[in-house]
Amino acid sequence: MLLGRVRGNAVSSVKYPDLKGMKLLVVEPLNKHLEPSGPLQIAVDVVDAGPGDLCVMVRSREAALAMKEHKFVPVDLALVGVVDELVVRPDGDFDFNLVKGTTKYS
Repeated sequence: MLLGRVRGNAVSSVKYPDLKGMKLLVVEPLNKHLEPSGPLQIAVDVVDAGPGDLCVMVRSREAALAMKEHKFVPVDLALVGVVDELVVRPDGDFDFNLVKGTTKYS
């Protein structure tokens, strides 16, 4: 999974029929320090993200599988989550404490 920041909307007057009604966003890929790590890209939005949101993205086949109704669409990048909180720890620093979960299996 990748991190990205939404920079704006993209408008397409002609697109693949199964993408009709899907929102396209301009996204800036980020590294783990939230610094830009590549050129702007176009992603399909399945989580209703907006400009300025920090998002989780997937590429390739996983992006196509993220579509709600159609699983065979020509999509290479999809926004699949909006990040509410992010904690980045230094490399090699892990927290091995298990925290009690809310389901009976965690």
